[in-house]
Amino acid sequence: MILVTGGAGFIGSNFILDWLSASDEPVVNLDALTYAGNLQNLESLKGDQRHIFVHGNIGDADLVASLFARYRPRAVVHFAAESHVDRSIFGPDAFFKTNVMGTLNLLECAKAFWDQTRGEEKERFRFLHVSTDEVYGSLRFDEAPFTEETPYRPNSPYSASKASSDHAVRAWFHTYGFPVLTTNCSNNYGPYQFPEKLIPLVIHNALSRLPLPIYGDGLNIRDWLYVKDHCEAIRTVLQKGTPGETYNIGGRNERNNLTIVQTICGLLDEWVPHEAGPYANLIEFVKDRPGHDRRYAIDATKIRTQLGWEPKESFETGIRKTVRWYLDHPEWVQGVLTGAYREWTAKQYGSLRVAG
Repeated sequence: MILVTGGAGFIGSNFILDWLSASDEPVVNLDALTYAGNLQNLESLKGDQRHIFVHGNIGDADLVASLFARYRPRAVVHFAAESHVDRSIFGPDAFFKTNVMGTLNLLECAKAFWDQTRGEEKERFRFLHVSTDEVYGSLRFDEAPFTEETPYRPNSPYSASKASSDHAVRAWFHTYGFPVLTTNCSNNYGPYQFPEKLIPLVIHNALSRLPLPIYGDGLNIRDWLYVKDHCEAIRTVLQKGTPGETYNIGGRNERNNLTIVQTICGLLDEWVPHEAGPYANLIEFVKDRPGHDRRYAIDATKIRTQLGWEPKESFETGIRKTVRWYLDHPEWVQGVLTGAYREWTAKQYGSLRVAG
């Protein structure tokens, strides 16, 4: 049994689906179901006894402690976080409450459980903290990619909150010997991503003939990682990683935002051409956001050489799969945009305390 936090979100739900497709080991899924948590992502697991859903917050000490006591998980995979930079600029409080204080509570409850374990149960326990490359700050165009030794230089409230949680996780290892693992990943994309993020937003707006907004000059670069590659990397770190170590996870796919948008437009022109002309005609450059980091890039040498993981998808293959998925699942997108997924959740799961 493993405990996954934030398992109804974008990366968390993909992780659970992949985990249960490859293993019969059950998952306890703790999620607060904020706006980005969507149980419809996991509809295929309804009635599957291997998936135990618990509606609750990682900051609820009594609830979290009760889950450790009841299920005795061998590992925690901690995805739960506020993650949208734009939202953090205008409402940082929620980010520090969840990402810092929530992680602190989870660490304390997990450590209390680990302290009372013995023998093999104690030896095999792991706490895997999923973080971001944004904690490293911004790179110049000519700088080498981030390594695990790159100093932290967070530039947004979001990245500052994640950096804080990373430091807490590190401290629990060095102070208490608590068996933690940390991963810092690059920008994820793929199925089930909430359409506030660039790729699903562009797909939706283009199909709706709405403007395709691009910050600044559109030349901000990110290293793009297909979500299923990320899920495999996390499973690899959980299985083979050394406690106390950090592993950078990247897709080896540096692309600027303008290129991303133009690529999506080209695929839509190919698959759903519009009589009004190319989708790229909808591109609009808008005022840059405050503190917008210029470039992120990940050096994933450590996880490749030490644990044997590397991404399977190139950006060209991953983006085709992603755009195709959104075209094939318009009801999912519509449900998210209208909020209908919340009504579905209430109908399907009632009070949502424990189900599955």
